[in-house]
Amino acid sequence: MTDFESVRTALSEARRVLIFTGAGISTGSGIPDFRGPQGVWKRRKPVTIDAFLTSEEARYEYWDYKLEGYQAFQQARPNAAHRALVTLQDQDRLAGLVTQNVDGLHSLAGITDENLIEIHGTNRKIRCLTCQRETEPPAAFAHFQETGKAPVCDECGGWLKPATISFGQRLVDEDLERGFEWAKECDFAVSLGSTLSVYPAASVPSMAAGHGKPYLIINQGETDQDHLATFRLEGDLVDLVPRLL
Repeated sequence: MTDFESVRTALSEARRVLIFTGAGISTGSGIPDFRGPQGVWKRRKPVTIDAFLTSEEARYEYWDYKLEGYQAFQQARPNAAHRALVTLQDQDRLAGLVTQNVDGLHSLAGITDENLIEIHGTNRKIRCLTCQRETEPPAAFAHFQETGKAPVCDECGGWLKPATISFGQRLVDEDLERGFEWAKECDFAVSLGSTLSVYPAASVPSMAAGHGKPYLIINQGETDQDHLATFRLEGDLVDLVPRLL
């Protein structure tokens, strides 16, 4: 582990900071973790996009899982760690923020669209897989609760699902390219609350490290990129991030 004051000093001198966040930053807002020791994927099997498109049983499992977390997502609000990151933006020191999270909390905290990439999409919209039309979530969840069937698009009849990237579904190329540009231009990279095990998303901060930029990882538990870190802190992000910034 790294001395906290050494990290704070180094970060205070950075002028263009790349932030990468995972589920660990949002657990303090009541959003469940996915890959941690008590994570969602320990008890629920992820539904792939191919299974969703071809199996009614898989579509039920997918919507049932989404319904389980729907109320938590609706009620969640940014915590102190989310809010602290906005200070980098206010100081014009934020190269960009890439999040794996689909909860929309960085946006609610005040990170602008131009500074934010939600690389795995968002639960705050419903998208048709055929015509790409986006709608608000309540009607789709109400349909599933009432019928036990996956909802379909009113416009084209295509399958509806939250506007997130499912397993087996391609990331948006433009988002990934923009993240890589931020990784090249930043002078300091920070990963918060991610196991850094899901690619290609996790290749954004590792690219910054590969270009010789100082790299800070804060997480509760080991990550797949600890060997790349210049600085490594273990602890609660809601406590540590505001103190760092």
